[in-house]
Amino acid sequence: MFTRTRIQNGSLTRKQREKGDAIWEFRFYDPDGKRRTILVGTVKQFPTESAVRKSEKVQGLLLRLNTEPASDGLLMPTFGQVLSRYESEDMPERYSTRAAYQSMVKNHIRPRWKDVPLNAVKTLAVEDWLKQLELAPKTKSHIKGLMHRVFTCCQRWELTDKNPLSFVEVKGGSQRLSKPEVLTEVEFSSLLGHLKQPYRTMVLLAGCLGLRVSEIMALKWSDVDFKRRAMLVQRSIVHGRVDDVKTEYSRDVVPLDVQVADALIIHMNEYVPSTDGWLFTSPVTGRPYHQEQIQKTHLRKAALDAGITIPVGWHTFRHSYRSWLDASGAPMTVQKELMRHSCIQTTMNVYGTAMTDSKRDANSQVVSKLLDGRSQRANAA
Repeated sequence: MFTRTRIQNGSLTRKQREKGDAIWEFRFYDPDGKRRTILVGTVKQFPTESAVRKSEKVQGLLLRLNTEPASDGLLMPTFGQVLSRYESEDMPERYSTRAAYQSMVKNHIRPRWKDVPLNAVKTLAVEDWLKQLELAPKTKSHIKGLMHRVFTCCQRWELTDKNPLSFVEVKGGSQRLSKPEVLTEVEFSSLLGHLKQPYRTMVLLAGCLGLRVSEIMALKWSDVDFKRRAMLVQRSIVHGRVDDVKTEYSRDVVPLDVQVADALIIHMNEYVPSTDGWLFTSPVTGRPYHQEQIQKTHLRKAALDAGITIPVGWHTFRHSYRSWLDASGAPMTVQKELMRHSCIQTTMNVYGTAMTDSKRDANSQVVSKLLDGRSQRANAA
């Protein structure tokens, strides 16, 4: 005789507090049969019991508890439910990645697909929806990639054996809408001259090493080896949060040209060291600077004073560094290593591994063009 799979719906209790709005508590049995209680929210957030049960927190929890679908299909979850489970169990821990994913879910994916049954999310429907979004192709590709990851999790959870996103195509998804703006060597040298410390040293590292600004703000003196003239990039800071580097390939040792090393020594002698060993700390907070404020207050003004016509942001220096490496004649494999890209397709479609001496030579050629010319022009003036 057919026996229906037992479905757990849990129970809700409205609990009054001494201060503040009343709260909703959700009670359920965990897989070990133990009674559990979680706080869902206030009555102000969820005025009715129905609203609580439809909440992402409860829906995601029930999806985890009722992992075995009924044979009559009554437990087919919505895409909103599996999104909630993905957010609680499989969302990346790295802050910047997690924030980007949450933004895509909140602004695009959940509004369109939250109430759609999982088996009703079809390839062509997703393609048509992506075409209608007024977003850059690359952003659409990121959204498609995130939905693909969610369906991969659904396959692991045995909620489906298909991933319709595997066949979704985003035209131009791997291409930029416009070519990245880069600085000339003269413009970079001029920009340095219009920056005060410690921002000049920050920009020097960005231009001479091609570091991401999140990596620059996260540098510690223990990462710098003056004897071997090398620097270890091993963490990042975004919005004041210390985190891991973007990819495992980003964690690497980069060469320090003697001029860059000398600039760091001067910076070290001029500024009171942080108790935590950070290279760049705000005198107000004692913590690493927030890069967004520096870009807004100092970087853009310096670019304007230097007569630079293109928009200058922190990532401009990374694009420029890649361009300067190319102009120096550095082999593409060396460029990949210095840029610390996870795959050479990001740098260019050539494979290989660079030797340390080759990396150091290519880097020094760029630094010499950037800094030697500035010294010559200063002497001539």
